[in-house]
Amino acid sequence: MTPSSHPHTPDMVNGVLNSTQNVLDDISVFKGPQSPQTGHITSSPSLKKEVLVKRRSSSGTAPVQFVDPFDRLEVHVGETANLTCVFKGSSPVASCWVCNKKEVVESSRFHIESCDESSSLVISEARPEDSGRYTIFLRDRKSSAQHTVTLNVIDLPEPPASCPVVCVLSPNSLVLSWSGPSYDGGSAVTEYVVEVCESPGETNHWKELTAQCKSTSFRVTSGLQPQGEYCFRVRACNAVGVSEPSQESQPIRMDSPGEPCDEKPVEYMNVTINTENKLSDHYNVLEKLGVGKFGQVFRLTHKETGRECAGKIYKGRRTKEREAARKEIELMNFLHHPKLVQCLAAYDNKTEMVMVMEYVAGGELFERIVDDSFEHTEVSSVGYMRQILEGVQYMHQQKIIHLDLKPENIVCVDRTGFRIKIIDFGLASKLDPNTPLKVMHGTPEFVAPEVINFEPVGLATDMWSIGVICYILLSGESPFQGESDTETLALVTAAKWEFDEESFEDITDLAKDFISSLLSKDVRRRMSCEDALAHAWLACICVDNTSSATKNLSKAKMKKFLTRQKWKKTGKALLALKRMAILSKPEASASLSPVDETDKAMQSLELKLQCKPEFSKTLSDLTVSQGSSAQLSCLITGYPDPEVVWLRDGELLELQDGCVTVDYEEDGSCTLTLDNISLHQSGQYSCKATNALGEALCSATLTVE
Repeated sequence: MTPSSHPHTPDMVNGVLNSTQNVLDDISVFKGPQSPQTGHITSSPSLKKEVLVKRRSSSGTAPVQFVDPFDRLEVHVGETANLTCVFKGSSPVASCWVCNKKEVVESSRFHIESCDESSSLVISEARPEDSGRYTIFLRDRKSSAQHTVTLNVIDLPEPPASCPVVCVLSPNSLVLSWSGPSYDGGSAVTEYVVEVCESPGETNHWKELTAQCKSTSFRVTSGLQPQGEYCFRVRACNAVGVSEPSQESQPIRMDSPGEPCDEKPVEYMNVTINTENKLSDHYNVLEKLGVGKFGQVFRLTHKETGRECAGKIYKGRRTKEREAARKEIELMNFLHHPKLVQCLAAYDNKTEMVMVMEYVAGGELFERIVDDSFEHTEVSSVGYMRQILEGVQYMHQQKIIHLDLKPENIVCVDRTGFRIKIIDFGLASKLDPNTPLKVMHGTPEFVAPEVINFEPVGLATDMWSIGVICYILLSGESPFQGESDTETLALVTAAKWEFDEESFEDITDLAKDFISSLLSKDVRRRMSCEDALAHAWLACICVDNTSSATKNLSKAKMKKFLTRQKWKKTGKALLALKRMAILSKPEASASLSPVDETDKAMQSLELKLQCKPEFSKTLSDLTVSQGSSAQLSCLITGYPDPEVVWLRDGELLELQDGCVTVDYEEDGSCTLTLDNISLHQSGQYSCKATNALGEALCSATLTVE
């Protein structure tokens, strides 16, 4: 075969590899002398000579394997990350690194150094986005291996995501509450630093109240003076250090204990959209409270009354977006109930639309529950579920469905009580008995199967979401959470869920029956709000204080659930989800890569191994005595394994009754042995190695005396 007849293509590579794996180690063929024009072996029936065409022997060499590999590496932002793996195998050994299903390529910060014994991936000036799992794939001539190293690039945490909310308890005590950081810097937040500034705006001098707060709330019971005015901020701490401070709280005067924590009477009103005035004509726009798909939410105060409100500002200029805002405002005029947040005013200008909402200061219910100082039992959960059902029942009586019920939309009225409200009616719709309603929106973990299947939705669609909320409330786990939104939606469509034995160990059978009666794929079998409010769990458990229902429930899993939900909503989502994956997946599973990823890596390594034959050690001239033995040795590299023939004075070497032997070993060493040598065997001996990519030749002179 000539090298030109075998183009270097993957198909040809695979063909050569397969053909060489299915032949005998030692093949005797009848060949003629070399063709003087081409220098290659040709057949000639008239000149039949028995020559040796040798292939490497299989000596049972151990498969390629790693030597004392490490599983994790943690570096600080800006440092150099050196991921080095040592291995042993049969030369040549090809290697590559894969991260996020793509092969790592060299760049200004990524450098790869590889040889037959080791491979190093060096990342200079490490960044948080470099965190992840790096898998090194190896392949030698006969085997392959892979190993995963988890890199964690740690940094200071982000500041807490919100300014502290202040709730005055007495003339000299108060409670602060806040949200944790959007991203923990790659290292878990261990505590918070709470700072106070007296007479804000004058000295702006901050002093530390505590540096060891373990939760997202802190009670201040000393150091505060009646009539004093204070401002607060919080920093997050992890193993690297302390974050920048959060936004400052609004100044609070210690002269009105109880007012911030009491629910003010709600004045129900039908809102008409004001197109004559701007929001700023009637309200002061203060700090930002949150961001959503629609726009942003700011805290407002009414210029005349001083009443605190929340402004939901729509930035959409398109007709479709403005119609959606008008629809939400119109629906909220039907939702006058104490468990539903109220719309107080609305403005429509050319640049924006604004809904002025009732201000609910207590934060998300689930965030409140995981606070270390807050009691969480099955009995308390009944109280929350009853309030949720009361609010949804009123909506359903108005033939309005929410279509986006989830934990983020259940908020507490204040930071100390147990009252809740349902918020965010942006996806809500009024049912028309004559026109079936089909929608294709919602949150994957909480959406009902009929939404995914694009079937008509109804009141029962909200009840499915309530069942998911209750499941998470009692267990801290999401019944349909998959590795991706696609997997989550598939689980919901199949209605595949179960009560995790560990998570529901202390939960009553009544609670499980309540959830089961809601998470039914058949909408006809789901409980209505009236049925749910009459269920034995809500009716009986409140007086059953001797059962496990009064036992404090674990908050660990719910904290993980909230962390995942929070990270999904921030600009740090990719980093945070990587962080969650690093924390949640066991190392055993981390070493197993998806099949397609492995296949691609192996194909890449197969190509990297390809090389034409070369002699890393050539033949040396030799002088021996007549009647003795002579050995000529060389060392051959190349892949696919080269075939070898020996020549004397340009002609193929013949077999001579066992006096001529060739040993071609696993490591590539090839030795020609001539026994009982005679004078006529003097001459130039050549070893010729050939594979699909080319050929190589080395020669030496043998002198017999």
